[in-house]
Amino acid sequence: MRADGGQQPPLVRVVDAFREAYGREPEGVWAAPGRVNLIGEHTDYNDGLVLPIALEQRALVAAARSSYGRTRAISVQFPSDVTTFYATTVVPGQVTGWGAYLAGVGWALRVAGHAIDDLDLVVDADVPIGAGLSSSHALECAAGLAWMDLAGLPVDRMELALACRQAENDFVGAPTGIMDQTASLYGRDGHAVFVDTRTLAVVHVPLDLAGHGLALLVVDTRAPHRHADGEYAARRQDCEEAAQLLGARTLRDVELTDLDALPPHLRRRAGHVVTENARVRHVVSLLEAGSDPRSIGPVLTASHVSLRDDFEVSVPEVDSAVDALLEAGAYGARITGGGFGGCVIALVEDAAVVASVTAVEATYAGRGFAAPSAFVAVPSAGAGRLDA
Repeated sequence: MRADGGQQPPLVRVVDAFREAYGREPEGVWAAPGRVNLIGEHTDYNDGLVLPIALEQRALVAAARSSYGRTRAISVQFPSDVTTFYATTVVPGQVTGWGAYLAGVGWALRVAGHAIDDLDLVVDADVPIGAGLSSSHALECAAGLAWMDLAGLPVDRMELALACRQAENDFVGAPTGIMDQTASLYGRDGHAVFVDTRTLAVVHVPLDLAGHGLALLVVDTRAPHRHADGEYAARRQDCEEAAQLLGARTLRDVELTDLDALPPHLRRRAGHVVTENARVRHVVSLLEAGSDPRSIGPVLTASHVSLRDDFEVSVPEVDSAVDALLEAGAYGARITGGGFGGCVIALVEDAAVVASVTAVEATYAGRGFAAPSAFVAVPSAGAGRLDA
């Protein structure tokens, strides 16, 4: 899954690229993982509950204090697209493209009162871009750690998660919640990250899939993200309108019995959020009780049905993948991420991974869809410095 086709480990590649770009060694390399959400979709911006895992795939940032008097950032993936800005003065609107994620974090840390330095940066990643696995949030978290470490600032991970969310919302202009940054910063090997997005409480929940002969298969549907940005914002607006009509702060404070007062489309939107929070609690209770992880499969599938029918964020490629995986014997399958394309997850027997992928490929070929790609998601450690 590496962007270079597996020719060179990402850590070696990003350090070599830094040497070539700046003629010296980086002061450090920081990495942050992408994430896949086990369950809890479109709940985080409703003060709800989420249960993601951090992935093995990461974004890497090689950094040193600037020798140019400004921040200069180079991407291994886009070497001709160099981003420059002044960390002490940059404001929203001055930087666009992938560089906005870096500039946004620097800006958010500065407006929070932190004195940060301009940096020389080289970034790299093996998190698939555009698959809904939070490659941009991983980049933000890695850059934030680099800025804080090189400025000698103590790292409060939740403070950094909130700064990255502010960068995403107010600098990049994407109305995301707090889940992705929290998963990237708080990931732990062999665990899912249970986050209450209202209280910001984080609990690590055991997720020993390999020990039970299971795998969490991620299928990148390669479906184009149809109207994803506008539709995501529209769903968020629907949730806010439903809460307002019910006199609630957010949909976190709403019960199913309250929803009859809403017009039909808002009843469906709110119904998904309320039932999804309940599904997250159910999955957490099963895993914390030491139940066979196979028991969570039907809950995953129920989440997909709700996202497809009530929240209406699925597309034909996604539904086809879910159906094919279930027919091939998956214990549960669902869309993951914001929707309108992206990835599907499925809980399958480890021995059935290849057959499951083959089933999706055959379905896609028969329906004229672009060929999907797939990998097994392993619950992994969160962000940190690689060479400390």
